[in-house]
Amino acid sequence: MFYDLFPAEQAAELAMRATLLRGLQAWLGASGITQTRAAATLGTTQARISDIKRGKIERFSLDLLVRLAERAGLRPEVRLAA
Repeated sequence: MFYDLFPAEQAAELAMRATLLRGLQAWLGASGITQTRAAATLGTTQARISDIKRGKIERFSLDLLVRLAERAGLRPEVRLAA
C-alpha cells in the first residue's frame, strides 16, 4: 500500500515502521498488562503506549520502534530482498 502512495525509499521506511507498530500492538494485546506497566517495561510513557495502541505511526521514528520492540522481547531484524 505504501508503495502506491509514496516514493520507494519513503514507502520502505513506512512499511518497516508499520510492521514494528503492529508487532508492538500484538504484544500489548497478548501481554494483558496495563498501559502503565507496559510503559515501565518499555521505558516510555503511558501516553506513548496509548499512541501505539491507537496506531499513531506518525509519532514514532523507525529507530524508536526498533528499540521498543527489542525491549518487548520481539527481536526485530531486517531482511533484504533483491
